[in-house]
Amino acid sequence: MDADDSRAPKGSLRKFLEHLSGAGKAIGVLTSGGDAQGMNAAVRAVVRMGIYVGAKVYFIYEGYQGMVDGGANIAEADWESVSSILQVGGTIIGSARCQAFRTREGRLKAACNLLQRGITNLCVIGGDGSLTGANLFRKEWSGLLEELARNGQIDKEAVQKYAYLNVVGMVGSIDNDFCGTDMTIGTDSALHRIIEVIDAIMTTAQSHQRTFVLEVMGRHCGYLALVSALACGADWVFLPESPPEQGWEEQMCVKLSENRARKKRLNIIIVAEGAIDTQNKHITSEKIKELVVTQLGYDTRVTILGHVQRGGTPSAFDRILASRMGVEAVIALLEATPDTPACVVSLNGNHAVRLPLMECVQMTQDVQKAMDERRFQDAVRLRGRSFAGNLNTYKRLAIKLPDDQIPKTNCNVAVINVGAPAAGMNAAVRSAVRVGIADGHRMLAIYDGFDGFAKGQIKEIGWTDVGGWTGQGGSILGTKRILPGKYLEEIATQMRAHSINALLIIGGFETCDRIKQSASGTKRRVFIIETMGGYCGYLANMGGLAAGADAAYIFEEPFDIRDLQSNVEHLTEKMKTTIQRGLVLRNESCSENYTTDFIYQLYSEEGKGVFDCRKNVLGHMQQGGAPSPFDRNFGTKISARAMEWITAKLKEARGRGKKFTTDDSVCVLGISKRNVIFQPVAELKQQTDFEHRIPKEQWWLKLRPLMKILAKYKASYDVSDSGQLEHVQPWSV
Repeated sequence: MDADDSRAPKGSLRKFLEHLSGAGKAIGVLTSGGDAQGMNAAVRAVVRMGIYVGAKVYFIYEGYQGMVDGGANIAEADWESVSSILQVGGTIIGSARCQAFRTREGRLKAACNLLQRGITNLCVIGGDGSLTGANLFRKEWSGLLEELARNGQIDKEAVQKYAYLNVVGMVGSIDNDFCGTDMTIGTDSALHRIIEVIDAIMTTAQSHQRTFVLEVMGRHCGYLALVSALACGADWVFLPESPPEQGWEEQMCVKLSENRARKKRLNIIIVAEGAIDTQNKHITSEKIKELVVTQLGYDTRVTILGHVQRGGTPSAFDRILASRMGVEAVIALLEATPDTPACVVSLNGNHAVRLPLMECVQMTQDVQKAMDERRFQDAVRLRGRSFAGNLNTYKRLAIKLPDDQIPKTNCNVAVINVGAPAAGMNAAVRSAVRVGIADGHRMLAIYDGFDGFAKGQIKEIGWTDVGGWTGQGGSILGTKRILPGKYLEEIATQMRAHSINALLIIGGFETCDRIKQSASGTKRRVFIIETMGGYCGYLANMGGLAAGADAAYIFEEPFDIRDLQSNVEHLTEKMKTTIQRGLVLRNESCSENYTTDFIYQLYSEEGKGVFDCRKNVLGHMQQGGAPSPFDRNFGTKISARAMEWITAKLKEARGRGKKFTTDDSVCVLGISKRNVIFQPVAELKQQTDFEHRIPKEQWWLKLRPLMKILAKYKASYDVSDSGQLEHVQPWSV
């Protein structure tokens, strides 16, 4: 990792700051409303980016209440103020409901307190109510200043100097209930808590036949309920936006009894706390339990997750999302003019974008209005493409139509896992099998990769065969790294013998699930961590951004002994202050000579008397364990999309007899910027470094400078497309 910007790309932050310096500006950052995991990561990013560009940054403690009360509640932050908070849940600067700020008198006090410190830039992290309050404050700002001047609390020069207030919002809400963004800060972490509970409950199915009713948060938004139902393969889900049809009581009981008849030992029903029926009457978890017990006599338990969903450490996704949004918020404040409306930093597909705050607030309020007026289809549409797609996918995978209602295609579609095992593979297979059956195909499972394919380890797989696969780690079908080259004749023979019309391959080059690493202690200590990934540095880079690493060495960015020495000196200086912990990541194949042992010994020797070192090679533990909500849903939804594509291709070929494959009949499905695309393999050959098994261009390399900036390096950052920062967003597939 470079300690300078000698190899920085053109359009660097330093050049950018020649026109938009933060010098002489003051930024206030506050968190308001309900807390959400990842808020601290956002606060950290605002503070460090603000200081980096030369601005003063102030904590506003206890939300708007602290702004109204002033005094010690508004305190200047320095670089060390936000050290070691990246992994902390909640918000270190506090959040409180504030009735006083709802009054003009309260907002007058708040304005006076901000002016005492020259704060005319506000970064607000909260829900729609918090952001609406900030927008009102901005609109009233000039009038508040004039009133303060009339009262003799400020002079006329101050009125002119601080004439306008800039406001940028970030949405912190575990419910994901804000329109205009695919994900809000805290949602992914809340999903992790929910899935952990569901996985724990599912283990009791080994000894008991039970029905579990889980109530999750979502008073006005069913996102958590819907996505967790998708991630665990729940039997039924209740949402505010999409109430069950008339007669749902009987339909649900029939489905549960059918499950029991198929020897399924566990039924899962997920209920959003704001679930309603088509008459806007509340559907409670207790009501559902009573129905199941009365109608079916099943042993039924209710679990209300409550505030446990807000607790715990933020997920890697939330840390990265919040960090990038915090940086973008500071850039937005620097670019703001007196005519710039208040904006909110949102996530749209693969991009962080700025949207007019009040337009998003209005859309959010329109959803509630649609539900109140029982226009539920409009409510789903207003939630956005991602929500509607999730709902459609859940319905397709959860409810099997009777066989006589499914038109048969007489096509055989096979599913195979190849390459290294990756969490989420089983969810993808389940999705492919069920979507394929729903489309009328006969589905075949190929066991043990291409090796098993050549040996004829193929058999039909049905709807119920893949029940419960979503949360299983590894590959139930089995997978091997063996390539098909030497087996082509045998595989062709098997394809003819089983009349395979289409093949869905789930795998790739080297694939991994996730990296989790935390390090803390009372001693000054540096941890050297080796991650997997072959020649691809994604895990090391993104893991470093999520964990607040001081350096991350990757193959894609060459480094030499001078870079290593600069990093050691930089970290040594940091550790001499209040910093207690250092973290250095190394991608396993980043360098043939600068091995993990070499880097460990270098840091150990150069850090003598300041810090000691520990090293850890994470290895295959990164491929183990149950899949995260990200992987379950990504595997489920992208596999469903793949089967839809296969079905469309088979329909095109129907009635034409034999048809040889063309370039566009062999594709790889993936996300490119904002879109899910099917890219012909022939095209991918031009974009792939086959020697190192990585793409020639990697989108995430644009985030390298961000990690350096937040680690206090003299880095540079390409902001030529500010507001368009790329980010893989799984839920929008």
